[in-house]
Amino acid sequence: MSPESTPPSDPIVGIDLGTTNSLVAYVTDKGPTILLSESGEAGLPSVVRYSESGRAEAVGESARQEAVEHPLHTVSSVKRLMGRSRKDAQGELDFLSYEVVEGERDAARIALPGGALKSPEEVSAEILRTLKQRAEATLDTEVRRAVITVPAYFDDAQRQATRHAARLAGLDVVRIVNEPTAAALAYGIGRTTNNAEPETIAVFDLGGGTLDVSILRVIPSAQEAGDGGGVGGVGGADMFRVLSTAGDTRLGGDDVDRMLVELFTREAEQQFGSGLDFTPRTRQAMRLLAEQTKIKLSKEKSASVRIEIEGAPDGGVYERTITRDEFEQSIGAEGGWVMRAIACCERALRDAKLTPQQIERVVMVGGSTRIPLVQRRVGELFASEPYTALDPDRVVALGAAAQASILDGREQGALLLDVVPLSLGIETVGGAVAKLIMRNASVPARATEMFSTSVDAQTSIMLNVVQGEREMVEDCRSLGTFHLSGMPPMPAGIPQIEVLFMVDVNGVLDVSAVEKRSGKRANMQVVPHHGLSAEDVDRIERESFTHALEDMTRHRVVDLVANSRLDLKWITELVDRVGASIDPAQLEAVNAGITALRSLVERGDADWRSVDAEAFHQAKQSLDEASVPLHEASIARSLRDE
Repeated sequence: MSPESTPPSDPIVGIDLGTTNSLVAYVTDKGPTILLSESGEAGLPSVVRYSESGRAEAVGESARQEAVEHPLHTVSSVKRLMGRSRKDAQGELDFLSYEVVEGERDAARIALPGGALKSPEEVSAEILRTLKQRAEATLDTEVRRAVITVPAYFDDAQRQATRHAARLAGLDVVRIVNEPTAAALAYGIGRTTNNAEPETIAVFDLGGGTLDVSILRVIPSAQEAGDGGGVGGVGGADMFRVLSTAGDTRLGGDDVDRMLVELFTREAEQQFGSGLDFTPRTRQAMRLLAEQTKIKLSKEKSASVRIEIEGAPDGGVYERTITRDEFEQSIGAEGGWVMRAIACCERALRDAKLTPQQIERVVMVGGSTRIPLVQRRVGELFASEPYTALDPDRVVALGAAAQASILDGREQGALLLDVVPLSLGIETVGGAVAKLIMRNASVPARATEMFSTSVDAQTSIMLNVVQGEREMVEDCRSLGTFHLSGMPPMPAGIPQIEVLFMVDVNGVLDVSAVEKRSGKRANMQVVPHHGLSAEDVDRIERESFTHALEDMTRHRVVDLVANSRLDLKWITELVDRVGASIDPAQLEAVNAGITALRSLVERGDADWRSVDAEAFHQAKQSLDEASVPLHEASIARSLRDE
C-alpha cells in the first residue's frame, strides 16, 4: 500500500465468508478495496483439501481445481453446515461429496477417509486464516480484528459458530453483519447525512447455488437511538432492521449451467445416437462450456458452442449457436428458473406485509444477477431500476469493509454522499466531453441532453461515460461504456438520442439513453466516487485550472470539425439537388464557402492547433448564411412536387 494509505497498527478488515467464494476487504483513502492474493485473485474459493492425516494441505483455488481427483478429502460448501446438527443439514447431504456424521451433542462433523473428524468451524477457520494472511501481506501489518458477514437468516448458533471459526483463525470478530446489510452499506445506503426519512430496501442475492431475498428497513439513527436491531449504534450510523427473508437453497447459477449441459447432452445424443457414452472429460468440458456460455450471453446477443465428444462417430464434434432470446426463453419459462426467483421476492414482500411500490431501492448481489433477464424481471416487479453499479460478487465484502471503517473510527469523508465530487458527462465525436452534471452539484442530481449520430445509417452507438474537469476524454476518467443498438438506419444528424444522468442520494449514477423515434434504449450504473481519494479530486481540479484555456480551445475546434462535417454533407447534397436553380453568383459563393470550410476541417482534424478557432467559426457561419438560397430553393421544389 502507498504511504498515505498505511493502515493503523491494529486494522479491522471486512470478510465475506461465502459458501462458494470468500473475500477480504479494507477501506483505504480511496474507499473500500478488495485485497488480492499474490497472483492477483480477488475471490478465495471456499474449498479445503485435507491429507490422510487430517492436515489441511490446500486451501482455495488449488483445492478446487483438484477436487475431482480428491472428492472425499476435499471439503466445500461447509457454510451450509455451520452451527447445525447432522439432522438439521439432512437436506444438504446429497449435494456434498464428503461424508457428514454426528459428533458431540449431535453437531455435524466431516469424516475424512483417514479417520479424522473436522468440525465445520475448523474448516471455515482454514479459509479465514488464509484471508487473514492475505490481508497481512497486503497491509504489511498484523491483522487481528474483522467484521464478518452472514446470511440474514442465520440463527444464533450459526452466528456463534462463525465467531468460533474466526477465533480458531486468530481473528476477533468485532461485529457480525447481515449480508444484505453489508450490500446496502457498500452503496452508502444508511450512511447518508442528508436523509432523515426511513427507507425500505430489498436485497436480491442470487449466487451460484442459492437465492436469498431480504427486505430491510433503514432507520436514521436520530430516530432510533439506542435500538439494537441492526448495524447502528456506532458513530451515528443508521439502523438496519430485517423485516423478512425468503429464499431457495436450490436456486442459483449452477442450475442454469445444468440446464445448458442437459441441452448439449440431448442434442449430442440426437446427433450421434442415444447410446452415446459421455466420458468424464467430455462431461467436464460440457460443464465448463455451459458456464462460459451463460457468462457470454449475459454480455452478448449470441454464443457459439463447440464440444469434441470422445468416442462419438464422424469426428464427434457437437456445435451450434445459442442466442440470448433462446436462452431467456429457457430460463424465463413459466414456473422456471427466473419465475422461481421472482416468487421468492413476492414471498418476502408478503411476509413483510409490503407492496412492491413500497420498496424504494433494490440492491443486486451475487454473480447470477449479471443475467440481463434477471435484472429486468426484478426491476419490473419492484418498478425500480436495481442497483448494479458495484461488482455483485464483491459488494458484500466491500460493505463489510465499510462497516469496519466505522467501527475503526475511520469514517470515509463527504466525498461519498452530499455532492458530486467531479463533473460527469459522455464522450462526443472527436474525443471531446459533453458534461451533463457539474462538480459540486448537490445530490440527488438529474440532467438530460439530446445527441445525434455523425455517420449515415448508424444502427448502434457506444456511449462512454466519463468523469473529470478537463475537456477531452483522454484527460478524464472513463467510468464505463455501454451500447445503444437496434436503431433504424437514418441519415447522420437525424436520430434523436436523449441521454439522462441521475445521481441518487447514495451517489449511484444511472445513465440511460433512448432513441426517441424507435424507442430503443440502454442504460448502465456506476459509482463515480469509487477509487477516488480527496487528494485525487484536488489534483484533478488543479489540472483543470492549469489547462483551462488550452482545453476549451481544443474542445471548440473539435466541435467545429464535427458540426462542419455535417454542414458540408447537407449543403453539398443541396448543391447537387437544386444548385442549378439559384443565381450563379450565389452558387459560386456557396462553393467558395464549401472549399474554405473543408480546408479548415481537414487541418483541424489533423491538428487542432493548426487552425484559429474564431476564424473557423466565422467560416462555418459564412457558409451557413451563403447556403440560405439553397434551402429556400429546396423548400420551393418540395412544395411544387406536392
